[in-house]
Amino acid sequence: MTQARTVGELRSRGYVSKSVKQEMRDNLVARLRRGESFLPGIVGYDDTVVPQIENAVLSGQDLVLLGERGQAKTRIARLLTGLLDDVVPILAGCEINDDPLAPICAACRARVAERGDAAEVAWLPRDRRYGEKLATPDITIADLIGEVDPIKVAEGRYLADELTIHYGLLPRTHRGIFALNELPDLAERIQVGLLNIMEERDVQIRGYKVRLPIDVYVVASANPEDYTNRGRIITPLKDRFGSQIRTHYPRRVSDEIAIMEAERTAFAADGVRTTTPEYMKQVVAELTHLARKATEISQRSGVSVRVSICNYENLVSSALKRAIRLGEADAAPRVSDLGALVASTAGKIELETLGDTSEDKVLGKLVQRAVLNVFSRSLTPVELDPVVAAFQGGLTVQVSDAMPSAEYVRQAEKTPALRAAVHKLNADAASAAGLASAVEFVLEGLHLSKKLNKDSQPGQTRYRS
Repeated sequence: MTQARTVGELRSRGYVSKSVKQEMRDNLVARLRRGESFLPGIVGYDDTVVPQIENAVLSGQDLVLLGERGQAKTRIARLLTGLLDDVVPILAGCEINDDPLAPICAACRARVAERGDAAEVAWLPRDRRYGEKLATPDITIADLIGEVDPIKVAEGRYLADELTIHYGLLPRTHRGIFALNELPDLAERIQVGLLNIMEERDVQIRGYKVRLPIDVYVVASANPEDYTNRGRIITPLKDRFGSQIRTHYPRRVSDEIAIMEAERTAFAADGVRTTTPEYMKQVVAELTHLARKATEISQRSGVSVRVSICNYENLVSSALKRAIRLGEADAAPRVSDLGALVASTAGKIELETLGDTSEDKVLGKLVQRAVLNVFSRSLTPVELDPVVAAFQGGLTVQVSDAMPSAEYVRQAEKTPALRAAVHKLNADAASAAGLASAVEFVLEGLHLSKKLNKDSQPGQTRYRS
């Protein structure tokens, strides 16, 4: 069916206007009945955040998302547009997306009064019904609500004429979703200007008797410390948000890995087949989880999921770089590549105290703990006893981040016990790169378990009894 092009056609087809909250509620109900998710790509919130957002939408409540950085608050706000209709009719040429059957701005009311059912209709897709603003101290009421346009006054209009107004972001998001990021950073006098938006659903511009009953669903984000402890948000505004929802970091390593896999930067094939063993992915995720509990790291600013994503990317890049330099067709990250994580972690964490403790030392200890934790979950002491016995019998193994994978294969073939332990990790037996990665992981795990000694020299490491 073709879309209506005039107000008359729209009426004849029985179009019924809906508020944004009713529209979102109806679409959520339809998705719940079909068992579909309305937040695709959001991992780890199925039993916590998602049910609370569903309740807020079904109740028609504006919401504020409280959480530290890197907890998908902005992404959730943007994904809420999936609960809007595919397209909605608006009066053609309207600055604030007026409903053709119930215009609220002076220009559109005059146009409908003049042209009647012949007034033209345009159709607005859901992605253009979303507005977003990062709250900063320099934001003005004019930015959010609107201001008198001096150019329109110079053209001969009276100051008291509503048509002299230049609308701000909120009116221009009429019949849509408006997100305000980092709400506590908004100056208090500007927060006061939002009170009418949140409750009475209208805007007031300077001293004019202008009432615009805008229809908008408001989503805000904030850091819990700023929102609750420092008093940087006025109480009346807090009271107007229907639901306050606390986001959180992934609580399971598997969820962290799923996010890493989904969010890593992907490039076209470059002639090297790169495979990351599961245990190396777990080490990256485990490192982030340990950092979120470490007393040496400030937890007020949080340890973002972006740490895991960037660490994963750097780990894979380190392995890829080695394969390119050695002319190998396969690449797999090794324990010796974990040094690449320093650059992608150091800038994203804040140490709790200064002094002798450096970021490198803190990260080094956390990486060792991460490797040991994953190693303990991956292999049992019974499976490793033959390997330890082989080293007690005089075995030594050399490793290096620049050593060809074939050299690892040669050393492993001399020691059946080591080869057996490697295969129990489900390493890719057909890949020399995968076997090299597993060999390093087993040896480092035994060293951290105090079963082997480790002699480190620039560019090379030797494991012995």
